[in-house]
Amino acid sequence: MNKLLATLIAGLFATAASAQTATAPATTTQPATTTTMPAATTTTGDAKADKKMAKADEKESKDVAKANEKAAKAANKAEEKKTKAMNKQAKEHAEANEKVAKADPEDKMKAEAKAEKKVAKADEKAAKTVAKADEKAAKAAVEASADKAVAHAKATEKKAEAAAEAKKDAAH
Repeated sequence: MNKLLATLIAGLFATAASAQTATAPATTTQPATTTTMPAATTTTGDAKADKKMAKADEKESKDVAKANEKAAKAANKAEEKKTKAMNKQAKEHAEANEKVAKADPEDKMKAEAKAEKKVAKADEKAAKTVAKADEKAAKAAVEASADKAVAHAKATEKKAEAAAEAKKDAAH
């Protein structure tokens, strides 16, 4: 639950930060080693290009937020499945122990053997369910990460196209 909450909060901050940059594109400061490049890599001075860059940033932030939401939803669903499996396992354990307690003294050994078998089966089923739920959540997280990478690549491409177009227009 804490991971889910942390993911949602991080997504909220990421969305808020990108929403601020979408309305007013920030100029990034270059490191001291690359002073030969112009300092305005996100703003070109060309309003049309700046608008395209801001639009690309906005689309990227939406795609990232969507991917984060998808991963969080999958993690939440996995937690629900795991909780349900654990509750069912506990119920099976309780039923088995109850049957042993109710058994006649001469049938106690037989009832204990049956109970142990039932408990082992419940444990196995719960372990399988937990493993499958974790696998699905991990798969969704990997897919979300891939979606984020694709969104970033697309945004970078759009920014580069806008910057190139601005340079081309400035040259004419």
